Amino acid sequence: METKSAETRQSSPDSIELRDLATRGYSIGAAQAEQIPALPAIEVAAARLLSGYAPESVLAETTDERTFADAARDGRLWVVSAGNTPVGFALVKMLAHDLPHLEEIDVDPSHGRRGLGTALVKSVCEWATDSGYAVLTLTTFRTAPWNLPFYARMGFVEIPRETLRPELAAVVSEEAHRGLDPHRRAVMGYRCGPTAIREPRR
Repeated sequence: METKSAETRQSSPDSIELRDLATRGYSIGAAQAEQIPALPAIEVAAARLLSGYAPESVLAETTDERTFADAARDGRLWVVSAGNTPVGFALVKMLAHDLPHLEEIDVDPSHGRRGLGTALVKSVCEWATDSGYAVLTLTTFRTAPWNLPFYARMGFVEIPRETLRPELAAVVSEEAHRGLDPHRRAVMGYRCGPTAIREPRR
């Protein structure tokens, strides 16, 4: 499942530091087993913001519990909570041993425009950098006006289709098979490194 939600639309223009989440009533961290059952409902709620940009069949998709559990076990799933209630998450899939892919990031619309999407993306970028990966990739909607510019501000750049690794080309092909127009999708990469993490460009 691709990064399909409109969490980027919800994120505040001014990013918040992770340390400030607590003052806003939020916390972010590695997913716990008891949080997983709440995540599919967040997927469905966030996906509705993309109505008109993706087929209804895609908007109704949810990630199976086993995928979430495996990602949590491997440290590839982050959850942002309001108190004890999960309200957003970021899921990374390993396309190859050296290629982490931000598979999905969702924030419940009722907690939108509070910088939670920014905080989740930043957490994943920091993890990828600390883990020694060269790049973190994702796919997103080119035509949704908030998605691609958001990731660009976070340091992601579009990867030309002719230079895609086979694993990324397979992601684009699988998305097309599910009904997503590849011409309306962008493949982006974040170059990891000691100085890569930065605040979104204003």
